[in-house]
Amino acid sequence: MNTSPHTETHRLASVLLTGQQPSRIQRKGRYTPESMTHPAKMLPAIAAHVVAAYTEPNDLVIDPMCGIGTTLVEAVHQGRHAIGMEYEAHFAEMAAGNLCHARSQGAIGSGHVVHGDARNIATALATQAGTAALVLTSPPYGPTTHGQVCTGRDNGGGKIDKSHNRYSTDRRNLAHRPTAELVAGFGQILTGCAALLRPGGVIAVTVRPFRVASELVDLPGQVITVAEDNGLVLSDRFAALLCGLRDGQIVTRASFFQMIESRRLREHGIPAMATAHEDLLVFVPVEKGRRAARLDLDGGGVASSPDRLDIGTAAAHTRRTRAR
Repeated sequence: MNTSPHTETHRLASVLLTGQQPSRIQRKGRYTPESMTHPAKMLPAIAAHVVAAYTEPNDLVIDPMCGIGTTLVEAVHQGRHAIGMEYEAHFAEMAAGNLCHARSQGAIGSGHVVHGDARNIATALATQAGTAALVLTSPPYGPTTHGQVCTGRDNGGGKIDKSHNRYSTDRRNLAHRPTAELVAGFGQILTGCAALLRPGGVIAVTVRPFRVASELVDLPGQVITVAEDNGLVLSDRFAALLCGLRDGQIVTRASFFQMIESRRLREHGIPAMATAHEDLLVFVPVEKGRRAARLDLDGGGVASSPDRLDIGTAAAHTRRTRAR
């Protein structure tokens, strides 16, 4: 396994064209059919872009909240080694199944899944401390999502049926906790993951805002804040498209319920739109003895700081020197 920081990877554009194909097409044949039941899967194209940009063959990629293993599958298909951790046993089994499926399709990287609470990941993966080139993950968006929908068109005119829209029934799962507790727990996970990074390694988080009782929650902003509170600094920020682009126009990939909900909110005077992208946030650990300057998340302006420019970012930026 490569243990020295690499200096050349693909350059990422500020906007990633990761939604050109619908999620179901990106997954068809590459993932097991049963794993489609997970309520909030990372787009395979996002994982593939990030793995290609921040790692090289034989590097180690870790996902502390791996779900059905999208990060792991895309990593092993690119010849990386991958370790995932997942709180829910049935999703951990699906992730392991997807890794087996990837190997049957010729993936040359190795991978395995650990069932457990990612807030303890530094202990659970203690033997991997200081070895990971990339940690790539995404937090849950509350206890439920839009899930999968069967409409009257699909069931012969019957009522709308929603399914596979819950992460878990376990109240200890972070997805069930209030937003402040979810974010604090995610901060613990980021701290544990930082201990697993090798020199020059990065933590990448895909995240988007979500609504609680019609109120918009700026989850990307809260993730940035909790990351900086836990010894990380934002190195890069990208927009990973969930929509497609065709002839200069946006092709929505929003779900049935996303469209219905955004329309309902607009009818009540709330300027809601269907989500078209996720934030891809890339963090690096703060160098010892230095302090990260906090980003101006409220628009009020902050004084410039030399800490903001040079803490741990040089290694991350030098990895992205070769054009795609």
